[in-house]
Formats: sequence, structure tokens, C-alpha cells
Amino acid sequence: MALFDLPFEELREHRSASVAPEDFDAFWSKTLQEAREHDLDARFEPVDTGLSTVDVYDVTFAGFGGHPVKGWLRLPAGATGPLPLVVEFIGYGGGRGLAHENLLWASTGRAHFVMDTRGQGSAWGGGGGTADPVGGAPAFPGFMTRGIDAPENYYYRRVYTDAVRAIEAARSHPLTDAARTVALGASQGGGITIAVGGLVPDLVAVAPDVPFLCDFPRSVSLTDRHPYREIALFLKTHRGRSADVLRTLSYFDGVHFAARGRAPALFSAALEDQTCPPSTVFSAFNAWAHEDKEIEVYDFNDHEGGGPYHEAAKLSWLRTYA
Repeated sequence: MALFDLPFEELREHRSASVAPEDFDAFWSKTLQEAREHDLDARFEPVDTGLSTVDVYDVTFAGFGGHPVKGWLRLPAGATGPLPLVVEFIGYGGGRGLAHENLLWASTGRAHFVMDTRGQGSAWGGGGGTADPVGGAPAFPGFMTRGIDAPENYYYRRVYTDAVRAIEAARSHPLTDAARTVALGASQGGGITIAVGGLVPDLVAVAPDVPFLCDFPRSVSLTDRHPYREIALFLKTHRGRSADVLRTLSYFDGVHFAARGRAPALFSAALEDQTCPPSTVFSAFNAWAHEDKEIEVYDFNDHEGGGPYHEAAKLSWLRTYA
């Protein structure tokens, strides 16, 4: 697929037409307050991986509703002092994988926490281990329309809350430096990163790659690729519910979290990306509130974005912050 979205000159100025609900901040304040009524109960169990350069801990903590959420904490072997902390969120359908995977960030001398995404982990990668015990109204297969009947019931209310609690859990370990915490992730993980960037006030940097979950009104109408297509197919069956669905989604739109972003940010976008169209990424980037922000653009790439080239860009960029 060649370029299909707005010309680059227009992308640089593009703004979303999505409007934040008047009670957006109150909704999220209440949600996080309710989650914090449950003891975080972060537990770190060492894992025998056979690795000699990285120590790995199997982590369990209480997320939304006090539900147990899994993760991995990876540390440089033998670390003795508080380390800069990288918290990573995972792409759609994937799980935290296996203990010996994903060693890049620990190899830089940082602590690396990766959060499992509740209910996911069976579409690619090494699997996941976190259930989503909450039921919901009828939904299209996938996760995008689970509980879409109301913001209080929507699936990503639970996921975003888990993500904030994941940062709190990772920061609770004695070998992590809470004052040097970075959030990052790609695709769904990038969308979760943006949400966390708007909900956690004291991150030192965020790096959302080709982020999903941004500018829902445009995304749902622009691309016919999944996962956004799940919403369109739900509405194809449930005729006349578009306004209600978009209202629910407005509480979870990365554009509105970006407007509350309080950390330096490095975004990435790919101009042939049909999964997360570049205009929707630029909607969030242009809304990002912190003035220290950059975006790497990959002209002829689809949703793979910059791949290892962008990993190199992040490695260089993060030296300034953590």
C-alpha cells in the first residue's frame, strides 16, 4: 500500500476533531482512586532462566478491581543500586512472553518492567498469563468492543488502570529509581503509553511507537484493518449506536491523554501504516502538551514502523532522560 493518508505537510498540522468529555478528568481520578483502595501487593519472585547477564523476576500485582496482573522485571545481573526504570506495554494480542525474552533494556543497565495485558497473549509471541475476570455486554470478537456500552464497563478502563498500577508496582522494587521512570511501547503498547503519560504526572520520558487507540472518530472511519475494524463491524450489526460508542471511546482516546502529557516524548509514525494511520498518530503528537517532543517518521513503512532503526533512535534519545 502506497501513501493513503494526508500529505506530510498536512500531517504536521493535523488536529483531531474528537472532543474530550467534560468529566474526563473526574472519571479517571475516580477510577484510579477506586483501584488504589486495593493493596498493590506487588510480589517479585526470582526466576531461574539460565541467563548470566540478566536477573528476572516473575511479578504479580493488583490492577483494576484488585485483579492479579502479571509482569516481568528484568535487572542487570548483580545490580546493587537504584536503576533507571523502563516500563513497557505490549502490542495488541500479545502477552508478556517468556522470562528469557526481551533483554534489550536490561542490557543497557536499566531496570525493565513489562506488563502483561489482561485477557490477551494468545495471538502472537510467547503467551500471557493474566485473566480478565470482568464480563460484558455482547461484543464483536476481539477486545475493542468489550464493554463498549458504557465508559465504566469498557475493557480499556481496566487496561489503562492496570498500566498505572504497573508503574507503581515497578517503582516499589528497591532496585528501581522511581524518579527516573520511562514508559514506552508500540502499537497498543504505544496507546497505553500515551494514556499513562496523561495519568502519571512524574514520568521523565515517554516513547509511544506507531501508537494505537488514538483519534477514534477518524481511525474507525479511515481504515478497514483490524483492530479498529472490530468497532466498525460491531456498528454494522448494532445500527444506530455510533454516537453512544464514540462517546464511550472518547474517555479512552489517546488524543485527550496527550493533551495532559507532562513528560518529554518521542513518537514514531509510518506513512504507509494502515493499522494505525499516520494522521491519527499525529493527532496525538500534535496534542501532546509537553513542549519537549519529537516524532520520527518512516516514509515507506507499514505498521512495523522503524523496527530496529527506531530502537536505535530510542536508545540514543533516552540517554538524556534516564
